[in-house]
Amino acid sequence: MILFKLKCDAGHEFEAWFHDGATFDRQSARGQIACPECGNDNIEKAPMAPRPLRAAAPDAAEKPPRPEDVRRALQVLRKHVESHCENVGSQFAAEARAIHDGTAKTRGIYGEATADESRALANDGIEFQTIPWVAPNDA
Repeated sequence: MILFKLKCDAGHEFEAWFHDGATFDRQSARGQIACPECGNDNIEKAPMAPRPLRAAAPDAAEKPPRPEDVRRALQVLRKHVESHCENVGSQFAAEARAIHDGTAKTRGIYGEATADESRALANDGIEFQTIPWVAPNDA
């Protein structure tokens, strides 16, 4: 796993973990990375200093994110997914596999998959993400 400092066109900086550099490149090229603050999907790596691993406890000044900030970030993510990807519903696993195999058009999709379907996709090396699907607004 690798942590990248990222920056959107609007100048917002944030960090995100990736399996490796190639995973970032692939997801970035597909527009699958969005700014948690504004939803912008034009993302680039920002300069960052190397961070050696440390075994010490986290710095007391590093506060966990507030629940309302996490909820807002998930709402931005949901809006981005719904506006940039196709909802394939319960056919998610089959459609993800077809895209991976090249028998369906490459595109962003979202939908539902059972635990068994998700395990099978992961075991076959098919990349997907599970995200918490929060209500699109606070109402």
